[in-house]
Amino acid sequence: MRVLVVDDQLLVRRGLVLMLGPEPTVEVVGEAADGAQAVELARRLRPDVAVMDIRMPVLDGIAATERLTREVPDCRVLALSTFDLDEHVVAALRAGACGFLPKDVSPEELVTALRVVHTGEAVVAPRLLTRLLSSYVTAPQRPTRPTAGADPAGVPDELTPREREVWRLIATGLDNSGIAAELAVSPSTVKNHITALFAKLRVRDRAQAVIAAYEAGLVRAGERD
Repeated sequence: MRVLVVDDQLLVRRGLVLMLGPEPTVEVVGEAADGAQAVELARRLRPDVAVMDIRMPVLDGIAATERLTREVPDCRVLALSTFDLDEHVVAALRAGACGFLPKDVSPEELVTALRVVHTGEAVVAPRLLTRLLSSYVTAPQRPTRPTAGADPAGVPDELTPREREVWRLIATGLDNSGIAAELAVSPSTVKNHITALFAKLRVRDRAQAVIAAYEAGLVRAGERD
C-alpha cells in the first residue's frame, strides 16, 4: 500500500511516517506540507491512500480531498484532525474522504484504518460517528416525499423496496454479513444491492450513504441535547 502523508506540521508528518514505518505492507512514498502540494505529489506518485490533515495553509484538507477525488480518483483519502468537530467530519466525507480519525489514534488503529480505506470501505472513529449520528445529521421528523431522481438529500423514487431496506440497515451500522442475516439473503446478493444503491444515490462509500440516509429522513437519530 503506497501512502502519501499530508500535514503542515513537520513534527506531525514525521511522527506519522515513524508510526507507519514498522508496517511491512505500507510504503510512505511522499510527504506534503499543504493541500496544493498533496495534489501535485498525488498526480506524480499515484499513492493508494493519502493521510490528509484538515486545517492547512494554501489549500486545506477539505478542498484538497475534493480535488484528489476528481483528479486522482484511485487515491483514497483518510482524513486526520486534532479538531474532530462534527462539521469537519461531514465536510471531509462529502468531499470524498473514505474515513476520518482523530490524530490521537494508536499506530495499530491507523494501520487498520488504512487497510479498510484501501479496500474501498469507509472508516470513521466510533466516538465521532456516534456523536455525528446522534446530533449533527438528525433528520426532519416528517420529510417530504422527493421527486424522481432526487439527490441524496431525498429518497430517490427509483430505489427498489429492497434497496431502501439495505440503505436503512447500512445507516443503522450493520455490515454486509449483518444485512445478509437480517434479510435472509447471501452476502453476495447484499453486495449487488449496495452497488446498485450507491450508483442511484451517487455516493462513493458507506459513510456518505449513512449521512444521506439521515438527511433523507430514512432513519432518525436522537435529538440534539
